[in-house]
Amino acid sequence: MRAVGITSFGGPEVLRVVDLPVPEPATGEVRIKVTAATVNPTDTALRSGRWGPPADGLVPPYVPGMELAGLVDAAGPGVSWLPGQRVLAIVSPRRPDGGAQAEYVVVPGDSVALVPDGISMAEAATLPMNGLTARLALDLLGLRPGDTLAVTGAAGAVGGYTMELARAEGLRVVGDASAADTELVKSLGADIVVERGPGVAAAIRQAVPDGVDALVDAAVMGAPVLPAVRDGGQVAAVRPFQGEAERSITIHLVLVGEYLHAGDKLADLASLASSGRLTLRVAAELPADQAAQAHRRLEAGGTRGRLVLTF
Repeated sequence: MRAVGITSFGGPEVLRVVDLPVPEPATGEVRIKVTAATVNPTDTALRSGRWGPPADGLVPPYVPGMELAGLVDAAGPGVSWLPGQRVLAIVSPRRPDGGAQAEYVVVPGDSVALVPDGISMAEAATLPMNGLTARLALDLLGLRPGDTLAVTGAAGAVGGYTMELARAEGLRVVGDASAADTELVKSLGADIVVERGPGVAAAIRQAVPDGVDALVDAAVMGAPVLPAVRDGGQVAAVRPFQGEAERSITIHLVLVGEYLHAGDKLADLASLASSGRLTLRVAAELPADQAAQAHRRLEAGGTRGRLVLTF
């Protein structure tokens, strides 16, 4: 089968389409014939070697990708999924079998959810990793209706899903945006929009003088966001938090790997997307052999929505 392979650590040029054996599903697993898989910052980090090899003893090529959509192709014992079903799934690229960017991917049955009618495979592929990251962030924060949540990186995939989920749960939302993204961020659920950038904490505090109850730091700004948060508030960080907490603020590290088996939560997200309460944004679809181009485009910045590789 064809797969996107990281042949060595480095720039986008190290990506190749490689030929790998078709994996076989074991008990509790399902094999998916992949139609679409997204490119995310986790993939560019893996390709660059920022975190080293995916697992001890593995050698290249490494297959990136954490989210996909396709058709059930085969199922192992103990799995209720049926061949031909349209599904989306989350997968870790740091496992020996690699990630989502391959023609066939085997995942646990509880990492899978149905793709609702009316949603394309490319759209569905944008939901699992980023949607579950947003879901986990809000679950960790445990806010109540009427609480105020700020989101940095509000125009991005995680930021957008976080705001829409927060709006559905009755939270007051503050999002950051450039002038070009202001209307987008409003449409994704922000009640208040402030200017993004190094002054975002001061801008949030000006809009909410007592400080927000919690902040999801999808822009990975770290300690500079803390002044936006009230004493005793919370921050959900999607990368290890850079800096020290202050004023009894609780820092939560959001590791989406904790939801690799949260198929029920993934199904709930798919239902919200089907009803129009979550916006699935595809920036562009590219064939798998243009993975390097997708990485260059993502690293250049400014992409709104997800770049999707097709197989």
